[in-house]
Amino acid sequence: MDQAVLILYFVSLSILMIFGCHGFVMLYYYWKYSHQHPEQNKNMVYDKMVTIQLPLYNELYVIERLINAVCEIDYPKEFLEIQVLDDSTDETVQIVEKIVSEKQKLGFDIKQIHRTDRTGYKAGALKAGLKISKGEYVAIFDADFIPKKDFLKKTLSYFTNDRVGMVQTRWEHLNEDYSMLTKIQALALNGHFVMEQPVRNKAGFFINFNGTGGVWKKECIEDAGNWHSDTLTEDLDLSYRAQLRGWRFVFLRDFTTPSELPMEINALKAQQFRWTKGAVETAKKILPAVWKSDIPFRIKLQSTFHLTNNIVFPFILLAAILNVPLIFIKNSGPHDVFFNVMSIFVLAFISSFLFYLYAQKAVNEDWRKKILFFPLFMAGSMGLAFNNSLAVIEGLLDRKSSFVRTPKFKVVEKNDKWNKNKYLGELKIDAAVFVELMLAFYCLIGVVASIYFLELAALPFHLLFFVGFSSVSILSIKHKLDNLKA
Repeated sequence: MDQAVLILYFVSLSILMIFGCHGFVMLYYYWKYSHQHPEQNKNMVYDKMVTIQLPLYNELYVIERLINAVCEIDYPKEFLEIQVLDDSTDETVQIVEKIVSEKQKLGFDIKQIHRTDRTGYKAGALKAGLKISKGEYVAIFDADFIPKKDFLKKTLSYFTNDRVGMVQTRWEHLNEDYSMLTKIQALALNGHFVMEQPVRNKAGFFINFNGTGGVWKKECIEDAGNWHSDTLTEDLDLSYRAQLRGWRFVFLRDFTTPSELPMEINALKAQQFRWTKGAVETAKKILPAVWKSDIPFRIKLQSTFHLTNNIVFPFILLAAILNVPLIFIKNSGPHDVFFNVMSIFVLAFISSFLFYLYAQKAVNEDWRKKILFFPLFMAGSMGLAFNNSLAVIEGLLDRKSSFVRTPKFKVVEKNDKWNKNKYLGELKIDAAVFVELMLAFYCLIGVVASIYFLELAALPFHLLFFVGFSSVSILSIKHKLDNLKA
């Protein structure tokens, strides 16, 4: 039995180390291409027709803010079309109708396109709008985003040749300092937007459209086969199909589009589940085409890491479960050689720390303060392991599920309240929360055992798992109860 636990633990940590140490690869390319910047046409004439698509579903809190921001974008009205792709089933429909009417009177070419069913969810709405769009270029914003006035003039200037198919901007976080939860999310997302996206882009690897805050060339979307709704990450799917067709993408690290972060844990878990499951679905769909293509081997390998990195969650969960008996095994038999070899796995932790350190340092003057949240970010990732492992399993087993959107709040300042949001009732507390609570108590055994056996090197990891599972489970219950009381 002890041997089986040791083997399983070694396999789990080996897989986590492979993906964790990929941070060293990102850092290598980060330093190698640090002085390279995307090519820009600063003399561009803005005479191209642009369609702005605003896909939404029941967004009564934020839709007016979004439409107002879009209508303030500095671009000639005669070359601008705005499509409000409204799949709503509540009073959002009437709110949009009123705002659109007001904007039309001001001379904007804006339309409310209301579907009576959500076939294809967001992908279906985008595809339906694209079919009747006028624009040569298509910009997309989710409901919780607030594009800057110079968004179009900035992004369009990077379409410097006929093969540039998409330009993506970095997400900025309006409510990063709202709570500890939003601060940790910002740190996590900066790893993707400050390191992964620009580094891959500069190194010539594939990147992905992030679903919002970017501009497509309409021809690129159509050439790649248009939007598909067979995965929960239609943006990642289309991105890879387009780049496999030879289209080039541009990522703008230093131009941002502000948005809100979920400040309610159940909303965050629903978002994480959708992103994780969708990425696994996309990997199953796209990776065979990647490896059959004639793109360079290094791009195939990097694409594989990109599309499969969510596979780590079941192994994080397995490591959490095996960590506890491992303490007792280590103190009950001669396994010194095994545990000495295991010390090499600390490299994955060092890699991850440096990766997020440089992500903060690149864009934040107060990066020293922000990186202090790294242990809490690690704990949060561990705490979400059960939630995201379920998503991985469903994705691998082809279990289809509906597109569960993330409720928007229009909450930016610390004194803004979110717990009266009517859409939070859509988020349910299921049995998974109680499993997470049991995992927290289970990991507490590891904490106590580490102290009892003076396994001080193991104690931090047991504490991270305990804090992660207990925080996620308790917040899930607390936030739901707070909403019910409101």
